Amino acid sequence: MTNFRIFLLFILPFMSFLLQAQPVEPYIASLPKGSDLSILVQSVGNNPKILAKYKSDQFKQPASTQKVITALAAQLELGSNFRFVTQILTNGSISNKQLNGDLIIQLSGDPTFTRDRLKTMLASLRQQGIEKISGNIVLDTSIFTSHDKAEGWSWNNLTACYNAPPSAAIIDDNCFYATITPGKVGSSASVSVSSSNPVIVTANVKTIAGNSKDLNDKYCELDVSYADKNRYHLSGCIAASSEKTPLKFAVLDGIDYFSSILKNELKQQKITYSGALIEKNQKTNSKLTLLASSQSAPLSELLTVMLKKSNNLYADAIFRTLGAHYFNIQGTWRNGGDAVKQILRKKAAINLENLVIADGSGLSRLNLVSADKLMEMLQYIAMNNSQLGIIEKLPIAGVDGTLQYRKSFSQPPFKQAIRAKTGYIQGSYNLAGFIQQADGSYVAFVQLLSGYQADSQGEPKNGAIMRFESEFYKNFIN
Repeated sequence: MTNFRIFLLFILPFMSFLLQAQPVEPYIASLPKGSDLSILVQSVGNNPKILAKYKSDQFKQPASTQKVITALAAQLELGSNFRFVTQILTNGSISNKQLNGDLIIQLSGDPTFTRDRLKTMLASLRQQGIEKISGNIVLDTSIFTSHDKAEGWSWNNLTACYNAPPSAAIIDDNCFYATITPGKVGSSASVSVSSSNPVIVTANVKTIAGNSKDLNDKYCELDVSYADKNRYHLSGCIAASSEKTPLKFAVLDGIDYFSSILKNELKQQKITYSGALIEKNQKTNSKLTLLASSQSAPLSELLTVMLKKSNNLYADAIFRTLGAHYFNIQGTWRNGGDAVKQILRKKAAINLENLVIADGSGLSRLNLVSADKLMEMLQYIAMNNSQLGIIEKLPIAGVDGTLQYRKSFSQPPFKQAIRAKTGYIQGSYNLAGFIQQADGSYVAFVQLLSGYQADSQGEPKNGAIMRFESEFYKNFIN
């Protein structure tokens, strides 16, 4: 009898879990064959209850749910009031309308820096009486070092605007627009780009019939290649149409792009220089005088844009900055990842040592996280949100950000009740966030889905996952 009582003491809590937890398997049947799913749903609090659990310890590519990790580390290390600061300094002095010395522009990797802000800074020089610079103009890029592209970024996406590398020199999102206009069938399409963008875009694109049965046409796709100094070339084919097609490209050489814009703005301000315009990727110990300064909005506002709009440039600039700030050295992808792990371990008691953190945005295919670890972060966020303020920065179902038009959640009962970060790369549909109950309390949930390939004809490729989400998460509304 004693042994039976001991057995009950061990088995009853387990049976209670089985009775309370929502089974996941019946819903998986609606997903395409080959899909690999991890799910974890918990109540929020000091003793969270498991409401659903399925393969939550498996490592998967997080895609943009990685930005939750970046946001938490940034709040803990940099704080809500942190700002990126761009400065113009000199090692010389001003006399007779001439700056006798070098003009040093200390770049900070500010992902929000714009031409207008640069124009204002240079106008300030003019107001201080500077019309000529006797020395060099130095672009100080020492905030970061090594490659501006992270390991594991897909090579064929590098020219896309959403993949713009976060160099120290960022201006106007390091993106530019071009348009391509089809010609008559068999003729060449034309491409145009604004003269204000210091890039070269050439094209050799054939116009084909939209309904062509020719296999050469079927497999002739519009493609873009890149050469140095921001030179791009379009090739392949485009279907005949009367409409112009807008294209948005990433600036792959941030220094060359920034330098060209700087030269033009100096000319507009009628400021000349007798030296050279050079880059310096090494910190100086010289005593410098501040001439002009410009700062970004506070981190709290940047994180809102990063999370709601899933802005990759913001995430990766912040990620590299974490490495520079935490270790007090030049930021790299590697020390950014190490900084994130150490910050979360020391300040939130979350151990991420087995995770792979290659970037801050989730673009890298090398990133690996588990639903269990993401849940630890969500629980910490929920318990400390009065100081962190992260939950309100997440997209709101049916309202804003990347959840505004997500079909699974855009209508009641989900609309406004779900706040979550989405994550998508080819084959993955991920979520990490919260379901708000009627009493204001939260349920935290993580969904990591990989290997998704639609197998149904006549419906959108994401139709099955949208059905899964709308049916499964109904169980946790109120």
